[in-house]
Amino acid sequence: MVILPDTASHQKPKKIVRLIGDWFLVGSMANNLFDLSDEVAVVVGATGVLGGGMALALASAGARVVVSGRSVERGNERVREITKAGGRAIFFQTDATDRESLMDLLDFTVDTFGIPSVLVNAAGGNDASVTVTPENPFSEIAVEDWVANFDLNLIGGALLPCQVIGAAMVAEGRGSIINIASVSAHLPLSRVVAYSSAKAAVLNLTQFLAREWAPSGVRVNSITPGFFPAEQNLRLLFNPDGTTTPRAAAILSHTPMARFGDADELSGAVIFLASSQASSFVTGSDIRVDGGYLSQTI
Repeated sequence: MVILPDTASHQKPKKIVRLIGDWFLVGSMANNLFDLSDEVAVVVGATGVLGGGMALALASAGARVVVSGRSVERGNERVREITKAGGRAIFFQTDATDRESLMDLLDFTVDTFGIPSVLVNAAGGNDASVTVTPENPFSEIAVEDWVANFDLNLIGGALLPCQVIGAAMVAEGRGSIINIASVSAHLPLSRVVAYSSAKAAVLNLTQFLAREWAPSGVRVNSITPGFFPAEQNLRLLFNPDGTTTPRAAAILSHTPMARFGDADELSGAVIFLASSQASSFVTGSDIRVDGGYLSQTI
């Protein structure tokens, strides 16, 4: 048995290497690859359905979680849910499109739990003003509405939080950033043109930062959720009486698993990417949690 020296502890955990025949088997010295009890996680957009579910998942794995978002009511409700389940969490109201607000979030996190080591960027959503319809054709979408949607999904959804909180991780020499993409980032879906474009930019930024910050011990990855009913897409998926729309039927027919996702089905992916043990050599990757949607052709 050979124990490798931990020459770069911020980049990789200690390993045990066993030589068996012609094979080297490498195993972590940690008993639990998914233990996040040493991590401080900031979840921007945790007042939403998907972001809130990921905040709960991180707390369930032991992380101290700062629930961040605009809605005080929903933020405090998420904290109550986490603490009731035995987790540690606190809410801080934040506008992800405002640098000063994010600086305040960083200061609050450091004062409360310590320097963040996990950042989940879950802020974002579509808007009717930039959704292509017969009444609102692509050629008539106002530039200011397009910019506003980009500000929400790219600037607030990844860029500014990475610049502020990600920079603190770089200075500390460790961390995991998890951006939330979309299936529309890979294949531009009909109607949601601005949202799709912004999410494609999030994927590109994720890979850029993965390369840029790898030498500093900060990993940057993304998760692509499939179709999860949430605030931003309910009107596209369901009629007022609760029945599915023709668009929802088309989505389900294109999804091999033939159903929508549940928010808690993102838990495994976010815990895996947050763990410096389980995903220590993973950066620049995108994990698809989409029921096979992006695998379907004909």
